[in-house]
Amino acid sequence: KSYRIQDKARNSGFDWNQRHDVWAKVKEELTELEVEIEKLDEDKTEAEFGDLLFSIINAARLYKVNPDNALERTNKKFIYRFNYMEQKVKEEGKQLNQLSLEEMELIWQEAKDTEIK
Repeated sequence: KSYRIQDKARNSGFDWNQRHDVWAKVKEELTELEVEIEKLDEDKTEAEFGDLLFSIINAARLYKVNPDNALERTNKKFIYRFNYMEQKVKEEGKQLNQLSLEEMELIWQEAKDTEIK
């Protein structure tokens, strides 16, 4: 929906002159989010998360990246890596929650190395 909204704005002439200019907006929104997180204001934090996501989707649009496809690719990578971790640990007779974060990170990196790119 955000992509379509921003595409409509572009068609009306409301768009960045240079696509790289969008990154300043993304950074601005990230900073605003960090401020609200520190204040522990859940409502404003949610609003700022929305602003940040909207800005990132706009960046994707400007760089001709379909954000739904990009996120789905990342979801698939995460699922593959997490399943790899679970299987590896299971083969050792353990569960993930028995490992330290550092141990899990090592297996995560191993999973990344086994991916078909």
